Amino acid sequence: MCGRYASTLPPEMMVELFKLLNSVEIVPRYNIAPTQPIVAIWEAEGRREAHFARWGFVPGWVKDPREFPLLINARAESMAEKPAFRDRVKHGRCLVPASGYYEWHTGPDKKKQPYYITRADDQPMALAGLYATWMGPNGEEVDSVATITVAANPQLSVIHDRMPAILLTEQQQDDWLNVRDVRAHEAVQMALPLEDGALKFHPVSTRVNSARDDDPGLIEPISLDKPEPPVEKPRPKKVAGGGGQMDLF
Repeated sequence: MCGRYASTLPPEMMVELFKLLNSVEIVPRYNIAPTQPIVAIWEAEGRREAHFARWGFVPGWVKDPREFPLLINARAESMAEKPAFRDRVKHGRCLVPASGYYEWHTGPDKKKQPYYITRADDQPMALAGLYATWMGPNGEEVDSVATITVAANPQLSVIHDRMPAILLTEQQQDDWLNVRDVRAHEAVQMALPLEDGALKFHPVSTRVNSARDDDPGLIEPISLDKPEPPVEKPRPKKVAGGGGQMDLF
């Protein structure tokens, strides 16, 4: 699965790289976690735009999102048949820009060591995803997203058995977003593991385990031969109210 990622691409570079018709105000994020607002890109009525959405997919037919399970990933092998996702494979495909993502390897001692995984060429990632818009009884709307996972390639399988579906080329990204002309079965065939060598990874601090930590130090490599220094736990942060659609859940 993919349960944490980083996104540090400046807004102007995102507009240029993904050919967006709009720009969104964002700051670098180094530890994006489920249920948080993320940036996702999709096309509607011929317009390709970036949107803020909740990472945690909620189909439009759900009556109460609070009683629906948290769906942050969709498995490529079954998404076209799953009731939660099958309509969105046809009509709701999106991209999630990322700089890299985290995955945890469970060692023989059952301890979990996080790794930070990026493209080998250091270019930004375009994670394949699905989006939906949930409409509440009072007319409120919430956009939500799930990222798509595939079986890990041999290189990544030493860390985890799954990896995100990453679309490397501009043509792949265009086709994924083109729900008018590219059918669901064609899209499913695009969600494949990358070849060995396309990604690189290194161990990072277990500070990434806490979603409260969000700083550049999280993506820096560490030595597994040296014990990590103890980390002082931060005081709980107050979350300001009035956060718009994200407060609905």
